[in-house]
Amino acid sequence: MPNDKQYWFPAKRYGWGWGLPSSWQGWVVLCAFIALIALGFFVFPPDKQLGLYLAYVGALTVLLIAICWLKGEPPRWRWGGDERD
Repeated sequence: MPNDKQYWFPAKRYGWGWGLPSSWQGWVVLCAFIALIALGFFVFPPDKQLGLYLAYVGALTVLLIAICWLKGEPPRWRWGGDERD
């Protein structure tokens, strides 16, 4: 039975996790993540508020992983090559 679900983030070929986005929605999420990291650099200057900046980056990273988990291909360890399940 083919899977018609469109994943925003495909699984990596090697290892565990997700690769670059495969849809425009995934690219929007990734670009927003990068832009928010850059914005946080100005809102919480690391040379003055390192703890707050690291907490901010950590929270954004957890949010990105949650989106990848919900909208990405189910993660599992992959060795590359053909996809024999």
